[in-house]
Amino acid sequence: MARYARVTPADGVLQWAVERHGELWGLGAEVPAGAHDTAWQALVASGPGAAMLSRATLLDPARLRWETPVARPGKVICLGLNYAAHAAEGGNAAPDYPSFFLRGATSLIAHEAPLLRPRVSDKLDFEAELAVVIGRRARHLTPAQALDAVAGYACFNDGTLRDYQRRTAQWTIGKNFDGTGAFGPWLVPASALPPGASGLRIESRLNGGLMQSDRTDHMLVTVAQALVLLSEALTLEPGDVVAMGTPSGVGYARNPPVWMKPGDRIEIEIEGVGLLSNPVAAEAAPE
Repeated sequence: MARYARVTPADGVLQWAVERHGELWGLGAEVPAGAHDTAWQALVASGPGAAMLSRATLLDPARLRWETPVARPGKVICLGLNYAAHAAEGGNAAPDYPSFFLRGATSLIAHEAPLLRPRVSDKLDFEAELAVVIGRRARHLTPAQALDAVAGYACFNDGTLRDYQRRTAQWTIGKNFDGTGAFGPWLVPASALPPGASGLRIESRLNGGLMQSDRTDHMLVTVAQALVLLSEALTLEPGDVVAMGTPSGVGYARNPPVWMKPGDRIEIEIEGVGLLSNPVAAEAAPE
């Protein structure tokens, strides 16, 4: 199974790379990932051609900067309370309709980039999530065709400032602090995973200790169902991201609560998708 990442090696040329037989191969100049370019979709769907592979260069993962799988998503749409046990641990009933909310692109960071605890709060929580990357423009999807709109899947950490989340009935402010939404490193083609990425183990680990562990087939709303509901209201575009909610075990529901702090390391791992790892750092003081 090939999986893809956007990386910037030591020479500074941002590009797509493919993992083959445990090695990372750079594919040259960047193939953009965005709503107005389709080349990246063809790469993920069909794989690099012989000509592209003949020019590929072997990369050292320790000597590059990982980038998010999509440079700047047009929309990052998140589902809240999408695992029954997570809803219950927060004293919430499972919703009859998904709790949708949006994240801004400025909140996103890549694999190995520091997850930032802001100066104004110490209640930074972790949320292991499956991210769905949209591969084609879609509106009014049916259940039978919904998964055709998916280019691939990635790991996501929906880092949340819980005190800010609870200051309003809307969750937006607590979900959009700069540097709190980790995304990547791999984009795995939809064809390489079970339909809807169902039945995969999803976990989070804080400083090596297991915090969350569940399976994606326990999501209350499946990937296909989420895309049908979203496309009733809005147009999904290539490069849009849908984060599918988190299992139980988050920090705020523990006794005592567990918050991420500078010096920690948080890992999100999804079976068949990969491992997303980030150190936690304090937000820099203003200049």
